[in-house]
Amino acid sequence: MAASRQYHAMGREFKADESGQALTEFALILPTLLVLVFAMIDFGRALSDMQVMSGLTRQGSNLASRGTSLSASAAAVIAGDAPLNLNSNGEVIVTSVSQVNSVNTITGQASQGGISCSSKIGQGTGNPAAVPPGVAAMLQSGQTVYVTEVFYTYQPITPVGKLLNIVMPSTLYEAAYF
Repeated sequence: MAASRQYHAMGREFKADESGQALTEFALILPTLLVLVFAMIDFGRALSDMQVMSGLTRQGSNLASRGTSLSASAAAVIAGDAPLNLNSNGEVIVTSVSQVNSVNTITGQASQGGISCSSKIGQGTGNPAAVPPGVAAMLQSGQTVYVTEVFYTYQPITPVGKLLNIVMPSTLYEAAYF
């Protein structure tokens, strides 16, 4: 009968046949941990980009509501886009919406950026505008609402991030209404 050998390390006893157990458990858990870390990195970057986009949309709508032209407001948003690169990976659309004959109508629109996206508000001056119900309820005859939309093509940096495109959209979107 073979005698079981025991090893003493830091006050704990290990049997010789259990010495590889920790390594085996680590090898089984490591891929899961790596997937979680990589997913958190890409998801965190996407959240950060959305925060930057939120600030940019507020800036654009605020400028337009204070009398800056729509094209100058779009250019200002593009100029303040760090750390995003909206000149090549995004688009800014600034739209003015007024109520004309009880219909929310686009009265002006300017866009700038490196990708081509359609406004979720609508296209073309004189056409009906699709605004959220809360904005439509506040908009009265003779008033104007300025909408800034920012579209950004998000690029993941980890291998797991490329798999997350199934869950996360490849183009991020943010809008602000003033």
